[in-house]
Amino acid sequence: MKERIGVVGAGRMGRGIALSFAFAGVPVLLIDLKERSDEDRQALVNAAIDELRSDLNFLATAEIVAADKIQDILGLIEFASAESAQTLLMTCTLIFEGVPEVMDVKRDAFAYIGKYCAGDAIVASTTSTFVVTDLAALIVNPERFVNAHWLNPAHLMPLIEVSRGDLSSPQTVEKIVATLESIGKVPIVCSASPGYIVPRIQCLAMSEAARLVEEGVASAEDVDKAVKYGFGLRFAVLGLLEFIDWGGGDILYYGSNYLSEAIDPRFKGPQIVADNMKNNRNGLRDGKGFYDYKDTDVNLYREQRLRDFIAQLRHSNMLPVEGVAK
Repeated sequence: MKERIGVVGAGRMGRGIALSFAFAGVPVLLIDLKERSDEDRQALVNAAIDELRSDLNFLATAEIVAADKIQDILGLIEFASAESAQTLLMTCTLIFEGVPEVMDVKRDAFAYIGKYCAGDAIVASTTSTFVVTDLAALIVNPERFVNAHWLNPAHLMPLIEVSRGDLSSPQTVEKIVATLESIGKVPIVCSASPGYIVPRIQCLAMSEAARLVEEGVASAEDVDKAVKYGFGLRFAVLGLLEFIDWGGGDILYYGSNYLSEAIDPRFKGPQIVADNMKNNRNGLRDGKGFYDYKDTDVNLYREQRLRDFIAQLRHSNMLPVEGVAK
């Protein structure tokens, strides 16, 4: 039998995590900690099952899962109240906390988890608000604790940001990364920092898009077209730092300096970009940038990335058409 996963918090995120594991064939214990009447609890369970079934039905229409497998997947998720889960939680090797982003609620959830879980069970918060070092103080044996930030919709998004604290053991990080990879997710590891990786980049990009509209530079429709047909297509193939190396860090250096003078100092680039340029680490053409290319066949690398880009264009039905102009 596969190791059972515990999820404390039966809201949208908790259900998404439960579905992710159940879809991969892993049994899940989904726990609702809130005190409810029997009638209200059954209503919650019914609503959760309806929501999960709806998600799976959609996946069936998208030909991601066979319709006759839906009930089997749902059967891997066991719903429990705080009381009924007291003995069951001990069977879970990895427990995700997914309660609302209120410190008192988090504190109660971790007190419950600490009281009833196995002493060596890994505990992970899904918080997008609190840094791992703040929450680690609420955990017995904090070396087994990390933050694991899932992106919505959890059952579809591959990326999960694992934030390790000062006390998180390497074994804990290795185990949760391996577990997430085993269900087809793409975990990345970062230190304890507000905003993780994706939200920090996303916040800046969304704020700048809103400013473009606010300043009358372009309409909302054209800003979004710029993202969908320019920004987004390229960064689905090249990571941001890979993109810097591709074009040359010096281009970013001069471009950010110009924008910081022409628009606002917020555009000034980080020191690492200036240091890379000063030390001839501008990327592909220098053989080193954010990445080291000394053992890379640069021509083959470029060709592979361009083929990936063409595949993106083909998927989006945006490949250039020869002779289209009349």
